[in-house]
Amino acid sequence: MSVVIGWDIGGVHLKAARAEGGRVTKVAQYASPLRSGTERLLQAFAEARGELGGADRHVVTMTGELADIFSSRAEGVEHLANLAARELGNVWIYAGPGGYVAPKDAHKHHADIASANWHAGATLIARKCEHALFIDLGSTTTDIVPIAQGKTVARGYSDAQRLAAGELVYTGMVRGFVMATADRAPFRGAWTPLVNENFATMADVHRILGTLPADADLMPTADGRPKTIDASRARLARMLGADACDGDDENWMLVARWFAEAQLRAICDAASLVLSARILPSTTTIVAAGIGRVLVDEIARRFGCGCIGFDELCEVTPESRTAACRCAPAVALAALTSS
Repeated sequence: MSVVIGWDIGGVHLKAARAEGGRVTKVAQYASPLRSGTERLLQAFAEARGELGGADRHVVTMTGELADIFSSRAEGVEHLANLAARELGNVWIYAGPGGYVAPKDAHKHHADIASANWHAGATLIARKCEHALFIDLGSTTTDIVPIAQGKTVARGYSDAQRLAAGELVYTGMVRGFVMATADRAPFRGAWTPLVNENFATMADVHRILGTLPADADLMPTADGRPKTIDASRARLARMLGADACDGDDENWMLVARWFAEAQLRAICDAASLVLSARILPSTTTIVAAGIGRVLVDEIARRFGCGCIGFDELCEVTPESRTAACRCAPAVALAALTSS
């Protein structure tokens, strides 16, 4: 029985999934922000090896090449591929439609490797569903991928192409900037322009609303203060040039609802653009993944579509289902390669 660990090296998280004979048995996620260097990533690899154990093969996808410690995406791909090979051993790098390449050849295929993690999850879904719209709403971004006639039919592949096609939206449950979600908010009966500073993130919005999963936010807060509802209110108030004491709890709940609705509108707009290409039936099934699964359920309701979890399409141990839904690319790589 083949044992494979799939890895997704992101700009702030390392995600890993262990599969044995196609069955996913363990999934884990670690904070590993690359902005300050690769030291934390190396620690995360060590923690993951201890938790997930050894494997016959390791397969790697990434988005971490976008980190600003690298001068280009090509440099980032090459560096992370070599790092993974050094830390893990028998490693292959996922190059989307190009399959798997050896780390030493990653620089030759950097355009296919860079930010291809969305393609891994979509490929697994395409093997299970004739038609589907895959929405993976994570901590930083949202992927929207159409699958038709058992094939991934995305119009874009690179980040730039996918942004233009509505297949990539830079908004997420945790790291999304509030000031990038809207430019004003209703407060105490008036429209209030926002301060263009990173005083709060969407984690604060969803923490106030109770829609943020308890273990989903692994990053420090914008001001370094606690991850509490009171502290989130204070951070959100600063986006309006105010203090928390300038409103009561209901005021800040209403402000948080406004930003959450603005985020949903942005994702729904992008999904509408994708569906407008008429590649899929307008009431196609939505496959939901990411820590924002609850938001994807709401998006499906608005579009009148059925919604299933990504984990429902995989053979996963019961205790790993929630994590598998949140770490779809790593899970897909492990499942596809070990079966």
